Amino acid sequence: MTKDTTEGAVLARNRAASHEFHLFERFEAGLVLTGTEVKSIRAGRANLKDGYAKIVDGEVFLLNAHVSPYEQGNRENVDPLRQRKLLLNAREIRKIGKETHASGVTVVPLRLYLKNGRIKVELAIAKGKKAFDKREAIAKKDVEREMARARGVRSRG
Repeated sequence: MTKDTTEGAVLARNRAASHEFHLFERFEAGLVLTGTEVKSIRAGRANLKDGYAKIVDGEVFLLNAHVSPYEQGNRENVDPLRQRKLLLNAREIRKIGKETHASGVTVVPLRLYLKNGRIKVELAIAKGKKAFDKREAIAKKDVEREMARARGVRSRG
């Protein structure tokens, strides 16, 4: 039994999520994928920026997440923006359904990664930030960066 060399590797990340949303509870879900989608994701050709999850008839689906067609996939390639079923247990689905019932709350994918040779997606329950929240977060990061820079200068001298 050989261990996968890319174990735990992050295959795609949604960097805009933490800027656009207040992130609350996180979940790990499996994905139902085709073979060419797996190869394309492992090659780093996935984009989660506009993606979100939605509950339909008691099942959770990942929508608007772009997986580029695999170059050698020819007719086996599927629509890059197709719905992909997420594998969660019933308790997690009920919890997500209850949380997202509120106005302005959604489920966003944060990253795609490998775990035990399987592709997983990390989801977060999120509420959209207002413009002043975004400005406040940027100002806070700038202050922290300046403080770190100042500490670095003093420690060298």
